[in-house]
Amino acid sequence: MSEIKKEDVKQEIFDLYDDYAHSRINRRDFIQKLGLYAVGGLTVPSLMSFLMPDYQDRIQVKSDDPRLKSEYITYNSPKGGGNIKALLSKPVDAKKKLGGIIVVHENRGLNPHIEDVARRAALAGFISVAPDALSPLGGYPGNDDEGRNLQSKRNRDEMLEDFIAAYDYLKEHKDCNSKIGVVGFCFGGWISNMMAVKVPGLDAAVPFYGGQPPIEEVSKIKAPLLLHYAELDTRITEGWKAYEAALKENKKEYDAYIYPKANHGFHNDTTPRYDKTAAELAWIRTIDFFKEKLK
Repeated sequence: MSEIKKEDVKQEIFDLYDDYAHSRINRRDFIQKLGLYAVGGLTVPSLMSFLMPDYQDRIQVKSDDPRLKSEYITYNSPKGGGNIKALLSKPVDAKKKLGGIIVVHENRGLNPHIEDVARRAALAGFISVAPDALSPLGGYPGNDDEGRNLQSKRNRDEMLEDFIAAYDYLKEHKDCNSKIGVVGFCFGGWISNMMAVKVPGLDAAVPFYGGQPPIEEVSKIKAPLLLHYAELDTRITEGWKAYEAALKENKKEYDAYIYPKANHGFHNDTTPRYDKTAAELAWIRTIDFFKEKLK
């Protein structure tokens, strides 16, 4: 069987996967609807294999990278889920206290890709913490389907408190300079927006294709924002116009980019929605932003 090429896959298939990945349709309906596009060499099993994340071969910064000290820690989230497990990473050769970055996962827990992103942030010269909001339910279960199911059992406002508690943890960490930012993806993008609303001391927020906060709460934002959106992600991007108007009305500091022909999830290099050009540019902008705001 020949390998499926991204350019041969209709946008409707990516949209269908987006519905599945965000639990708007169940697995059975996803497979059934996927069958409508199974023509020629595009069988349902081959499409399923093409769409699912590849964590084994796509990790950029390995867990044992000698340039980093990475370890799992536990901190307390008294208003959220209690004891929260997180990956803490920092450069081994740091000579001074570092800016802190909270890395917030998607709607499936702390999977290998988000751990990789957290290590990338540390390698750029920061101390990063990547919490697992599934900790009260046993943690990321090892696959995204079960992770989504577990995360759906938690209240998202309580999960928000878990990431706010991560801010408090970093604020007191001996290796952190008390300048803290947050970057999050999908669900984590919403968390990043909401932390900008809820945490007055936050120094920077970078939501990747994240749901917007309530417009009436935009006035509470103190942190500068760097927002990344995908042109084809109409579900999320349609809320940007009203959000931007509120940011302007309240004279908030922000930069926003809508990446052309990119899908929701374009930064995640373990799935075919990955857009290399958009992802690399967005990450460069993100790190430059953090270097400016967290020094």
